[in-house]
Amino acid sequence: MIAESTTPEALLDETAQRVSEIIIDELKLDDVTPSTFDADLDLIDELGIDSMDLTAVVLVLQDEYEITIYEEDYPELKTVRSIASYVLKRRTA
Repeated sequence: MIAESTTPEALLDETAQRVSEIIIDELKLDDVTPSTFDADLDLIDELGIDSMDLTAVVLVLQDEYEITIYEEDYPELKTVRSIASYVLKRRTA
C-alpha cells in the first residue's frame, strides 16, 4: 500500500525501480541491477530490446499493476521512466 504522504516524484521513482526489476528479470540481464539500471536509457535503441521482449515486459506489468497497456501506446514505452510514468497514468485513469 502506498503512503498518503508519498510525493509524485517518489512514486515515480518507486515505480521505475519495480519496472527495472521486471525488465531485468524478463530479459535475463544478469549483469544489471535495478540500482545500476539507467531509468533514461532508450530500451530499443540503446539496449536493443525487440517487440517480443517489450510484449513480455508489458504482460508482466499488466498483471502486476492490473492495467491494460494498449499496443498503440508501445511507442511511448521507450525508457524505464516513461514506462513508469505510463503505468502511473493508467492506474489513475
